[in-house]
Amino acid sequence: MQMTEPQGLQLKKRNEGFEIYLEGRKILAHTSKSPCLYVGSGIDKMEMYRGNFDIEDYIVERIGLREAMVKETDNGYVVEFRRSSEDRPSVSVTLTHEKERLTMKFSQTESIYNRFWLRIPAEEEERVYGCGQQMSHLNLRGKHFPLWTSEPGVGRNKATYTTWQADVHDKAGGDYYHTNYPQPTYLSTKKYFCHVETTAYADFDFRNSEFHELHIWEIPEAIIFETSDSYKGLVTQLTAYLGRQLELPEWVYDGMWLGMQGGTEKVQEKIDLALEAGIKLGAVWVQDWQGKRVTSFGRRLNWNWQWDELEYPNLDQKLKEWRQQGIHFLGYLNPYIIVDGSLYQEALKQNYLVRKQADEVYNVDFGEFDCGIVDFTNPDAFAWYKNVIKTNAIDFGLDGWMADFGEYLPTDAVLYNQQPAKLMHNAWPMLWAKANFEAVEEAGKQKEIVYFMRAGYTGSQKYCRLLWAGDQSVNWELDDGIASVIPAALSAGLSGNGLHHSDIGGYTSLHGNKRTKELLLRWLELAAFTPVMRSHEGNRPQDSFQYDGDEETLAGFARMSHVHAALAPYLKELVRVNAAEGIPVQRPLFMEYEQDDQTYDIQYQYMLGSDMLAAPVYEEGASLWKVYLPEDDWIHLWSGTSFTGGTVEVDAPIGEPPVFYRKESKYSDLFNQIRTDYLLTDKK
Repeated sequence: MQMTEPQGLQLKKRNEGFEIYLEGRKILAHTSKSPCLYVGSGIDKMEMYRGNFDIEDYIVERIGLREAMVKETDNGYVVEFRRSSEDRPSVSVTLTHEKERLTMKFSQTESIYNRFWLRIPAEEEERVYGCGQQMSHLNLRGKHFPLWTSEPGVGRNKATYTTWQADVHDKAGGDYYHTNYPQPTYLSTKKYFCHVETTAYADFDFRNSEFHELHIWEIPEAIIFETSDSYKGLVTQLTAYLGRQLELPEWVYDGMWLGMQGGTEKVQEKIDLALEAGIKLGAVWVQDWQGKRVTSFGRRLNWNWQWDELEYPNLDQKLKEWRQQGIHFLGYLNPYIIVDGSLYQEALKQNYLVRKQADEVYNVDFGEFDCGIVDFTNPDAFAWYKNVIKTNAIDFGLDGWMADFGEYLPTDAVLYNQQPAKLMHNAWPMLWAKANFEAVEEAGKQKEIVYFMRAGYTGSQKYCRLLWAGDQSVNWELDDGIASVIPAALSAGLSGNGLHHSDIGGYTSLHGNKRTKELLLRWLELAAFTPVMRSHEGNRPQDSFQYDGDEETLAGFARMSHVHAALAPYLKELVRVNAAEGIPVQRPLFMEYEQDDQTYDIQYQYMLGSDMLAAPVYEEGASLWKVYLPEDDWIHLWSGTSFTGGTVEVDAPIGEPPVFYRKESKYSDLFNQIRTDYLLTDKK
């Protein structure tokens, strides 16, 4: 019988196999000699130390399902895979094609397999992107990417001294693939995306020239494919499936967010100094509003989420005074509660904490202090913690907060919903984001409050209001310094989270790394061309040069904060587009210039919307900078010089980051005005 083919989905029979195409893209190719699907079993070992994981896997067996029987259905196919023609089916795959989306749903006849490998046809010249927030590589081709939310590690490159020191002293060195925010999603230059519905540990391997291999520690629920004629279209379709971020509150564009701490009086002094220096101050971010602790790592916080009246006397009144000045107040929260705090005692009494055994709370070492984990799988505990946020943060008067962490669920924990912790671990950041989202929503404050997160997973798109790049080292290293926040923003945007920023100056001062004035000022000028500007004192403020370190630095912060505020009309439109269509604010060059092959491997430049190109300086001592410009009519923001494309070299003194805009942009008058108003004083 001649098989009819659903529109857009084609199955072509081949000798001893078949090929499946979606809108002309080959999605699967199977023969008995080269099967596309493998199953097996493995025994894993996972050990967590302060959010860093040592993971080993012993594969007991791996079986190629060489025989496949295809049956046509009304809107797709069912493929039954088996080891041989004499065996019963091992895995059944149902392929359905609806609304341009191909959904592959999997089921196994015997629950004996806990390892799964799927091979997807690849091409030699193909590039792939995504997999959440990746900080070392934008194009993922040629490497494999384990997908497991964790601390990203210090250094993140095994060849560097910083990483070696972190491994030796803290078991915390990390590698190129470690990330707070993984996601089992990739986009291909064949213009399709692939998303796996799983929370299990996964490893996406892009090293083979002929196929991509997706390795998952379970038979996944489903795999989704969609195609588009453009990369913008792909991300729009991906976010239509996963969800989209809301627009940011209006006040976010009023100025930069200065990180400061040390008590009410100290914060007031810093506000006065900032205003006197002319800094355009939209908010102060005060992470120790609930008190502090000092450890060998540096200054840490007291994880009992309520106002510390001793550390911050009269803060409840000061919040109102500052808001009248147009200065909003941001704090800090995370999903863990310290064992000697009142919240821990309340949660313990209500049985709201994750357990190690049925009768033992699982207290986790966060670095010289232990905390309990609120069990978000318990509806009552989830509702209780939302109420903590509403009462202690929102009702108190916070305009937002860093919603930190989410990566530390131990894999041997016992949860209320009885699901294995190994399957809930990756989902935890999404649940944490959901708790914040619903707390703000139930308070009716979605247009007034913003929170920012470092951890994420599938589903974070609709619950995370703003990402930040996590805890970079205060140095120039590519994998963990200033440069790493650029591929972080771009990969996150391609994964559906298009609002991103980073700690100005970085965070981690360990193993001899100390923030210099030059690094701080280079990071400042990078941040001016992102959706949000926010500074951080770092884990050891005394080892980091600060924004008030000298008059020149204060002046630099004042100038760049005004540049960022002047971009508000443009940034608002980009944020609106991200909310409506899922197209990120910071974009890889190829998203705007698809025909330019050179743009596909550029990871340290980005488009800010369609009309601006930024190429931040990320090397110490540089004063000239080479930039690749796709073919177009470009204007250098600071000099007004015209360019038409190719590699150009421009002056890049501190305070003039290499930024260009399209001559034909409807915002060209705005950009020209920025040059007129904020050109360095000695050049006017």
